Parts: sequence; structure tokens; C-alpha cells
Amino acid sequence: MKTFLGLLVAVAGAGVAFLISFGLEGVGVSVPALSICVGVGLVLSLVGVGGRSGLQSGLDFAGKHVMRAGIVLLGLSISFVHIISLGLPMIIAIVGLLVVSFLFTFFMARIVGLPGQQPLLMAAGFSICGASAIGAVGQASGAPQRDQGVPVALVTLFGTVAIVALPLLAVPLHVDGNDFGIWAGAAVHDVGQVVATASIAGPAVLATAVVVKLVRVLCLAPMVAVVSGIGRRRGGGGKRPPIVPLFIIGFIVLAAVRTWVPVPDAVLSWVGTAQHALLGVALVGLLAKVRLREFGGQGWRSIVVALAASAFIAIGALLMINSL
Repeated sequence: MKTFLGLLVAVAGAGVAFLISFGLEGVGVSVPALSICVGVGLVLSLVGVGGRSGLQSGLDFAGKHVMRAGIVLLGLSISFVHIISLGLPMIIAIVGLLVVSFLFTFFMARIVGLPGQQPLLMAAGFSICGASAIGAVGQASGAPQRDQGVPVALVTLFGTVAIVALPLLAVPLHVDGNDFGIWAGAAVHDVGQVVATASIAGPAVLATAVVVKLVRVLCLAPMVAVVSGIGRRRGGGGKRPPIVPLFIIGFIVLAAVRTWVPVPDAVLSWVGTAQHALLGVALVGLLAKVRLREFGGQGWRSIVVALAASAFIAIGALLMINSL
């Protein structure tokens, strides 16, 4: 019963966030629903919902198991055929930028002294695919949910800023057409934020941005495998986590299905909606348990890392475009 109540709070919070997003879209303002879910979760944390013992197990369930379900469904958005169409030089450049950005963010976070697993989570979120990557890597590494909240909040905040910033910067930087799609796909953190950023430039640019972004999303599976493998070696003689967690296997299987099995557009649309809903519920559950006082104590360090990581990957993506 306790699990049900906490989960119900997360579902209700996500429902409110999606309604707000739809309402804003109706008046011509595009704000991704998942970004609003983060805000709703933080509001619930602020009013003390996450600290109530009767709700914690349900919020934990949302932040862990519902998050896994959303990550599995994310796999159906990936077609290896679309990725291969970019060409080998572009794929290598995107993966190379991801690796360099990951290492930069990780060591930057270590240098400024972020606690626990936050350096790893910040690096995964800013270099791969936002909150989904933080959830997947956090669970593979055994990071407590309290370590995941601040990275999720920051990667969502800075990704939302990018929705406005990249189109404004594109004009003076003379980044247009297909190049803008590559820039958005390589530099913006979350899939939904990439869509919001690139959609103003037209369907062709949006398609390019999404395919570039999916290269980064596909890197989630090997990243989680590496993190799990390191965890196994450090685990000693006790129970070890699997090298590839079951939810990542599901992610890969659905990506293979999308590539080699004809999937009706109606099914893809339904699964996409379900995937967004599941991640929304998970984000509300995760953020509702953030201890805002802890965030305040380390806030400046986290923001410095987030700002540096966002700038690094945006500049790196521009250099990548100019070099190809």
C-alpha cells in the first residue's frame, strides 16, 4: 500500500507536468514535458513530500523500476540503418566527442570536489543522453538516488537553456541548415530537448539532429556495461551485478527490433508516448527525494561543472562540424 501511494504521487505529478506542457504548446510555447517533470519533482521535495515515510517506497519504485522501463522503451526509437546513413567519419567524430566530453566532465567534477558518484553521473548525463543516462549509469554503479537528483536537475536545466540559446547563437556563428541539426544533436543533452531545439529549423534539419542524437543514445549500452564491469571487479567476493543489466539488454533488443522488423508508425507513436510518460513518472519520483539543503551546500560547484560541460560539448560540436 505504501508503494502504491508513493507511486500514485509520482504519476499525479507527471500528469500535471504533461498538462502544463500541452497547455504551453497550445499558446505557442514549447517546453519539453520532462523538463517540467523535474520542476514538479523539486516542488514536491520543497514541500516535504519526499521525506514522508509513507511515500518513500513508492517514490523509490518510480525512480528505479519505472526509470528502467522507460529506458527499455527508448531502444525502439533507434534504427541502426539511420545511424549508418551518417557515414563512418561522422559516427567516429560523434563518439569521439562523447568520450572526450565524458572525461572532461568527470575530471572537472572530481577537481571541484563533487561527492559520491556525482562525477560519474554528471559525465554520463551531459555527454550521453541526459536524465536517462544518469538513471541507467546510476543503477549500474549502485549510486544512491540522492546522488542522482542534483545531476538530473542540472542536466535538465542546462538542456532547457540550450533550446533557446542554440538557435540564438546559430545566427552570429553562421551555423545553419544541416550543420545546425548536427550541432543540436551533438550538443543538447536530452532527446526531447534536441527535438525542441531543432524543430524550428524544419523537418529535414530535425531528422538530422535526431539521428545524430541517437548515436549518442546508442553509446548508453556500452557505457553501462563498462560501469557494471568495474563494479563487479570492485565488488570482491560478494554478490556482483551483471555485466550488462537486464534493462539494457531490453534496450538493445528493442533497437534491433526497430532495425530489422517493420514496426507500424502507430506502434512507434504509442511506444514513444509511453516512454515519455514512464520517464516523466520516474523523474518526479527521483526529484521529489532530492534534499535541497544538500544541493545548496554544493550548488556552486555543481553549477560550475554543468556550465563547463555544456560549453565544452557545444564548442566541441562546432569544431567537429568545421573539421568534417
